[in-house]
Amino acid sequence: MFEKVKELLVEELSVNPDDVTMNAELVNDLGINSLELADLVLLCEEKFDIEISDDDIHKFVTIGDVVEYLSAKSDL
Repeated sequence: MFEKVKELLVEELSVNPDDVTMNAELVNDLGINSLELADLVLLCEEKFDIEISDDDIHKFVTIGDVVEYLSAKSDL
């Protein structure tokens, strides 16, 4: 799951692959703004065929948070 999230960040949001670690913070370390975070949520919903509620988006602080959430929600 980490590799799939990393691929989305690198290919779709132009994040440096060397910066993508489980502990990297989306905003502070990767410089992702609120619009890019919304894009990431939409991309994850499409790629993993899940729905992410607005209430859950605030839980996405680190890449690890995203990976754990997606792992729990998807059947991959």
